Amino acid sequence: MTSTLLEMRGITKRFPGVTALSDVDLTVKAGAIHAICGENGAGKSTLMKILSGVYPHGDYDGEIRFDDQVCEFKGIRSSERAGIAIIHQELALVPYLSIAENVFLGNELSRRGVIGWDKTLIEAQALLDRVGLRESPQTRVADIGVGKQQLVEIAKALSKKVRLLILDEPTAALNDSDSRHLLDLIVDLRKQGITSIIISHKLNEVMQVADTITILRDGHTIETMTVNDELSEDRIVRGMVGRDLTHRFPPRPQRDIGEVAFAVSNWTVLHPIDQHRKVVDDVSLQVRAGEIVGIAGLMGAGRTELALSVFGRSYGKYVSGKVFKGEKEISTRTVSDAIRNGIAYATEDRKHLGLNLMDSIAESITLPSLRKISKRWVVNQHEESGVAERFRASMRIKASSVSAVTGKLSGGNQQKVVLSKWLFTDPDVLILDEPTRGIDVGAKYEIYTIINELAARGKAVLVISSELPELIGICDRIYALSQGQLTGEVAQADATQETLMRYMMKGRA
Repeated sequence: MTSTLLEMRGITKRFPGVTALSDVDLTVKAGAIHAICGENGAGKSTLMKILSGVYPHGDYDGEIRFDDQVCEFKGIRSSERAGIAIIHQELALVPYLSIAENVFLGNELSRRGVIGWDKTLIEAQALLDRVGLRESPQTRVADIGVGKQQLVEIAKALSKKVRLLILDEPTAALNDSDSRHLLDLIVDLRKQGITSIIISHKLNEVMQVADTITILRDGHTIETMTVNDELSEDRIVRGMVGRDLTHRFPPRPQRDIGEVAFAVSNWTVLHPIDQHRKVVDDVSLQVRAGEIVGIAGLMGAGRTELALSVFGRSYGKYVSGKVFKGEKEISTRTVSDAIRNGIAYATEDRKHLGLNLMDSIAESITLPSLRKISKRWVVNQHEESGVAERFRASMRIKASSVSAVTGKLSGGNQQKVVLSKWLFTDPDVLILDEPTRGIDVGAKYEIYTIINELAARGKAVLVISSELPELIGICDRIYALSQGQLTGEVAQADATQETLMRYMMKGRA
């Protein structure tokens, strides 16, 4: 019988105005892959931060037993000494240091205060071989992709003789190939006796690798299930949201699709550094009033580059092309120009580009439109709070008040703040880049409902997504991009994942 490696009993964690965890229990078997699932704000990351010492003993109630020993971790170093390592969704690597330097950062291989670089490089190479990363240990982290950076983080954890590896949304920012490699690695680590805890919203991936799943809801343990042939994604979703979710996508309301509201014509943009390379190549597209149009493409196809370059020329070197609202050509030379002309862009990177995580909800929502709530350059804070309260209610943002700091919100609620911020500008055109990345199925459904409501109000909505079922589920039409070029256009009635993938993988003519 497999022994128990970890027990967490009666874990309760409170923040000002909210109880994040209430009497939570978790049991993890040695050598298992244990998944933790739940909606945004369910308490998953908070529980793992307690286990890894980010929230030290005394900052919570309850007991942790690791390898049958009561543990009172005072910090991250304390949990690492016990053999527990956590890899957060936002990677903690120093981009301008080498892979080897990052792997042993804070755990340097030194003698009498002098780092042994030969030994460091040899040990780092052995760890890179172990995780399947074919890069030189001397390569800068800034020069490798996010998928490879995840492997560097795992190599760093292995250098500390990890016994329990915690991965928080490890594949959220990865393409299918990198995700598959990472999941295969986690399975290989299990064969080496390393236990893993995975937090993920990608239920198909959880079902592929996990042995056991614990579901949290509203800060409580709901149930723990063994993964077998009888367990379905719908069963997991029911535990997460507390009800049967009969549809992953809301029903399509009757909409009057009008004339062309937004169009891009012959848009060409060069890479910001390699100016011999076209990242967007003679792209033309259009969106009608009341229409939801998708853009599909593999990583590097040019989807985000297209959106950023149109929205204030925020990416690359503009070469040619025009932007139209209706039949009128408009200027989007700067972000201010784009906003003034009724265009809004919700970035895929809400934590770094979409929000200032130190701002309150109220400050975040009103930031692009301060003139609306200001007089003689002075912000009317009463009016600012009123605006934010209206959006908090209409967008169903879960927070104690509009004074709450956005950095403390769950991913789904942060995304709703980003959408609120742009809706307050009263745009006619919304470009939504990965609007549901890293959020749970329940919050996704709410975001889809909001997108439908926007289209029903006559807005032109352009959605960029890596999830093909999402595009097929919510869009009226879908464009496919490959290598910076539009390679196909498919109506929703004709759209299948296979059809879209054929266009997405199509090379240059």
